Amino acid sequence: MTIASSEPVTAGSETKEDKAKSAGHELFELGKTIFYALLIALVLRIVLFQPFTIPSASMEPTLLEGDYIIVSKFAYGWSKHSIPFSPPILSGRIFERQPHRGDIVVFKTPKDNRTDFIKRLQGLPGDRIQVTRGVLYVNGKAIQRAQLTPEMIESGFGAREVGRFRETLPSGKTYVTFSYGPDGEVDNTGVFVVPAGHYFMMGDNRDNSLDSRFPTEAGGVGFVPAENLVGKADMILFSWKEGASLFKPWTWFTDARVGRFFNILQ
Repeated sequence: MTIASSEPVTAGSETKEDKAKSAGHELFELGKTIFYALLIALVLRIVLFQPFTIPSASMEPTLLEGDYIIVSKFAYGWSKHSIPFSPPILSGRIFERQPHRGDIVVFKTPKDNRTDFIKRLQGLPGDRIQVTRGVLYVNGKAIQRAQLTPEMIESGFGAREVGRFRETLPSGKTYVTFSYGPDGEVDNTGVFVVPAGHYFMMGDNRDNSLDSRFPTEAGGVGFVPAENLVGKADMILFSWKEGASLFKPWTWFTDARVGRFFNILQ
């Protein structure tokens, strides 16, 4: 028997070329993993859920600045606005489901079809909406409204007292609204008739909300097309007070509103 005279190859004899190929393969696999992870995240964001941060006081007391909410994208079906940057690849909605009066809705404002707003849906297609001395009327009937204890809040003009009212819709859905009095700019309106395929939105902070009571040319929302609905706000996931910062880790705890964590929205 002839015995081979060559020495066995050991791990230490790996060439630079082999090492370069191995490193390149590992880099490729890492890139592929990151790509798949981003793709899955994008699909979930488009199809199922999307997080939003509340930037203003227009939905107080239901939503506070600093609330971090989860919006279900499948609640009303999907449109081009379900996709980042709203590419013009869809017309109307697919698998459309009708929203309900009282839903808290994220939508693209008709003014630019780009900016996300969040309000409460108060008017369905064909409804007649009117506000008289701060009381909301739908199709000629006043929405049930009970006065609660006023609250002191911080505003842009310092601390002030704000009225609190519990509204109850005919469906039984109930929520609390803020009001600075019955004679604000849009506490007494004409009758708004909601066009077919559109919705009427209002903020719970009734005297501090640019909503469907204001036309788009006045900086408001006007009537919102069904296509512009992004999704239904379902839950407050986390919440932080003003002053919390990503770059100040201690504020993640000192400025957390723990009592608002995982609150289901009504």
